[in-house]
Amino acid sequence: MSSCDKSQCSTCQSDCAERKSNFMETAHAESHIKKVIAIMSGKGGVGKSSMTSCIAVALRKKGYQVGILDGDITGPSIPKAFGIHEKAKGNGNGMDVVKTQTGISIMSANLILDAEDTPVIWRGPVIGNAVKQFWTDVAWGDLDVLLIDMPPGTGDVPLTVFQSIPVDGVVIVTTPQDLVSLIVKKSYHMAEKMSIPVCGMIENMSYIVCSDCGKKLYPFGESKLQEVADEIKVDVLAQLPIQSDIAALCDAGKIEQKDVSFLEKAVEKLIQKIEL
Repeated sequence: MSSCDKSQCSTCQSDCAERKSNFMETAHAESHIKKVIAIMSGKGGVGKSSMTSCIAVALRKKGYQVGILDGDITGPSIPKAFGIHEKAKGNGNGMDVVKTQTGISIMSANLILDAEDTPVIWRGPVIGNAVKQFWTDVAWGDLDVLLIDMPPGTGDVPLTVFQSIPVDGVVIVTTPQDLVSLIVKKSYHMAEKMSIPVCGMIENMSYIVCSDCGKKLYPFGESKLQEVADEIKVDVLAQLPIQSDIAALCDAGKIEQKDVSFLEKAVEKLIQKIEL
């Protein structure tokens, strides 16, 4: 077996544990986080941020201390979903989180910008550093679960998160479209290459329930997710109907008022997966 020159980790192409540990950042001294879960998707428009918000609300209703790190730096939407408009403040040793009405801890780029509609015109390395700072410079306090709302795709920010933050698992959010197989597999293989377990998949906007007869209708065609799940050996946590009230509540900043019982089984499975 060849020896490993640890001084060359930055340019080494190996996926060894030693190399990965060299990139890991230390959390803020006032952060005590039991589990970190990344919510990711292979493409935009699948409702990833709304699912992150609903999962956080469901966990909070079960009594867990929950935080959301909004990793979508150029398109932050978590503060709006929770009706947060105040700015995050420094504490002399970093930054404090902003709490929602039910006590969910939030940190997002929108909480540090001069105005909510200010565009984030930053290059990849700056965006990646911002995400790392949300881990290293933010005092999260005592959390059972920190959810990271990832930007879509498998680019700079997901790579930064997986290399810099000790992620315990990934939940993939998708929709029932013809490209689902390719999109899901890209996300799955990225997590696999980074040696991070995939806790399961949530298919959003899977069907519509007819208000007259209660029959399930499939506007995007019937799902092929289970076939993909069987192939890559990942659990389907939930297949969820289109729910127009989720978008309305997010727009109004009232997502905490949503009845999240539709996620009950999915959240229970997730809790078991991460041994919370």
